Amino acid sequence: QVQLVESGGGLVQPGGSLRLSCTASADAFRSFTWMGWYRQAPGKQREWVASITEYNNVLYSDSLQGRVTISRDTTENTIYLLMNSLTSEDTAVYICSAASSDLLPTYWGQGTQVTVAS
Repeated sequence: QVQLVESGGGLVQPGGSLRLSCTASADAFRSFTWMGWYRQAPGKQREWVASITEYNNVLYSDSLQGRVTISRDTTENTIYLLMNSLTSEDTAVYICSAASSDLLPTYWGQGTQVTVAS
């Protein structure tokens, strides 16, 4: 069973930064053609944030580009999402996703809460 385990969420002040992590087993991680992040704010639809392929090609949501950086560490079977200049609009559950061949997510993590407040 494929599991994606997120961590790194929490409470951060406006203007602050946060780095989220998403870890999979080694076998699962190697099988993924891409991994990424979505987020879902209260009362809103799930929104794609960023993706990274097995070849380290990255894509970002237009609304977040410039403030977020996605990366992966193959030695740790982990991807990261570094978020800067956070505002209250970034408050959401951030959810890791992955797929082994599909363009759409096949696997989802449980999510990690990010709250931006003073």
